[in-house]
Amino acid sequence: MPLITARSNGVFTISATPFAEDGSLDLDSTDRLTDFYVKEDASGLTILGMMGEASKLTQPEARTFVERVIGRVPDLPVVVGVSASGLVAISELTKAAMDAGAAGVMVAPPPSLTTNETIEAYYTNVVDAIGTDVPLVLQDFPLSTTVPISTATLGRIFEAHPSIVMLKHEDWPGLEKISALRKAEAEGRRRTAILCGNGGMFLPEEMARGADGAMTGFCFPRMMADVCKLMTAGEIEHARDIFDAYLPLVRYEQQPGVGLAVRKYVFHARGVIASSKIRAPGAPLAPAAVAEVETLIKRQEARLADLCG
Repeated sequence: MPLITARSNGVFTISATPFAEDGSLDLDSTDRLTDFYVKEDASGLTILGMMGEASKLTQPEARTFVERVIGRVPDLPVVVGVSASGLVAISELTKAAMDAGAAGVMVAPPPSLTTNETIEAYYTNVVDAIGTDVPLVLQDFPLSTTVPISTATLGRIFEAHPSIVMLKHEDWPGLEKISALRKAEAEGRRRTAILCGNGGMFLPEEMARGADGAMTGFCFPRMMADVCKLMTAGEIEHARDIFDAYLPLVRYEQQPGVGLAVRKYVFHARGVIASSKIRAPGAPLAPAAVAEVETLIKRQEARLADLCG
């Protein structure tokens, strides 16, 4: 299994975690979903993220899921989310993930961190706990973690810990942060890969600011792969045309508390997973929402047909 580096790029799709109707892990659907992501041109996968319902899994379930996904795509880099309230849990899941062939792990800061000093100390503790040989993704998602991390603080963390090779950038608004990070690199600080989240809401702008790609989910992940490739190739207007065709559904899926239900509904409707089950707390889409999603998909297909026509 390849390891992530500071030059990693493309789309590392955040994977959903399929469950059967009784709430148990659905490993057959996991295989189909993993195959689907590969077919949709994912550069890598990220599993056990926040949208992967990681906090609802037991440690044995998490390990089973990690082993299943990595075993299915041995040549594709898989990043494993290992965020937890304690360093022991982070260390144990990291070891299991890396032993299974993971490309690296991702850690978000816990809500208890309230100062730049505590944030920096936390990532020192994380690196010490998992080892400097493990490639690490720092997840910067203050809208969820409630921990804002300044650009200067990120820079000090990156300089202190070369094993942190990637930033999952999900600050919002955050375009200026990408520009500032790249400016610091141009002035001599070491490079760190930047993959962006937030459901791809700002993907063209993020790529234009210097992001290397996306690390997020969307029910039509090929859109993100196409946009990233086109932006990198300088075909900016084409990239924006494709993005614009999907934007209404991207926007709809970004509703707090609804996004995962939309994603799982679409995957289920397309036959990728056997059930759209979300573990409690969580609920499937209401009938009115299903109708809205279907309408958005039909309009999306019409816009794409116009683009290709």
